[in-house]
Amino acid sequence: MKICIVGPAHPLRGGLASFNERLATQFQNEGHDVQIITFKLQYPNLLFPGKTQYSNAPKPEQLNIDVALNSINPFNWIQTGKKIRNLNPDLVIIRYWTPFMAPCLGTLGRLVKRKNKTKVICLVDNLIPHEKHFFDSFLTRYFVKGVDGFVTMSQSVYDDVANLKTKKPIKLTPHPMFDNFGLPVAKDEALDRLNLNPNYKYLLYFGLIRHYKGLDLLIEAFGNKKFRSFPYKLIIAGEFYEDPTPYYELIKKNKIGDYIELRTDFIPNHLVADYFSVSDLVVLPYKDATQSGVTQIAYHFKKPMLVTNVGGLPEIVINGISGYVVEPKVESITEKLIEFCSLGNPNFFVNGIEAERKRFEWNKMTEIFYSF
Repeated sequence: MKICIVGPAHPLRGGLASFNERLATQFQNEGHDVQIITFKLQYPNLLFPGKTQYSNAPKPEQLNIDVALNSINPFNWIQTGKKIRNLNPDLVIIRYWTPFMAPCLGTLGRLVKRKNKTKVICLVDNLIPHEKHFFDSFLTRYFVKGVDGFVTMSQSVYDDVANLKTKKPIKLTPHPMFDNFGLPVAKDEALDRLNLNPNYKYLLYFGLIRHYKGLDLLIEAFGNKKFRSFPYKLIIAGEFYEDPTPYYELIKKNKIGDYIELRTDFIPNHLVADYFSVSDLVVLPYKDATQSGVTQIAYHFKKPMLVTNVGGLPEIVINGISGYVVEPKVESITEKLIEFCSLGNPNFFVNGIEAERKRFEWNKMTEIFYSF
């Protein structure tokens, strides 16, 4: 088939870009002609909370990436929609993660759908954003009319789409395992590269720092004095997408600055393996969630996780098998972190993780798209 993926990709950085590139690679490996249409302007700088939207890594040479789309220029939407339509693809996959993109991507979908041959399928990360606005519902409904069906990666997002009462098909498949960050690294090598003290063990918070991701809960939990009897430090690896001051104040209040490694720049792809290889447990203390790419990086590196009982996280991490599922409360997080640190065995969950990994192979996602 001829397949077109619309969404972030190189030169943009981040999890969505990595995912789209890996999905395109999977389709290519299965014999299809694939093109990614990405943004030449994704967000105006005024609306982007991070330091930069762009990667300094080289372009993936094996992928056909067209840097074409401008999220705020209606004339560009029409031009790009016609360009995709002229490619006459069998399948167009549009990535949807925020209502901000609804006017752009909804218009694009309508233009492409004028070719009866082309199926336009939406891969939905979030239908309802974590940080809500009064106009979200209106914009999302505009977008929904421009596609033929939906693929979701968690039951909570599936339910959100179903609540729109659309007659279009909705299909559910797990977020595949992120296996595009290289192989595990010898722990001593990774510790050396990251300049971390080898006399300590490490817990890992990984990813962009936003309020809904619950880093404040984790800092409060790690402030419990019982942790000082364990040789553990907490790595906070990810860029702040909000004011960092409250987090610094929490660290100071709990007097744990000596036990926290702050690595709050954006983590480039080539360092991801190092951070996961040095860590015994990956902690996702989210207050709100759909699914998380971080869990799928952890599965790739065979690391147990502590996640909270929100959104689709309990569908990904099985309590007692591949890690812990707890309530999004300081006390609950503290209890299970102390339990894990007390084990003295970072490989306690390895057999369960190995068994669960089979659920997250990429061909299971491509099969869902073929089914449309």
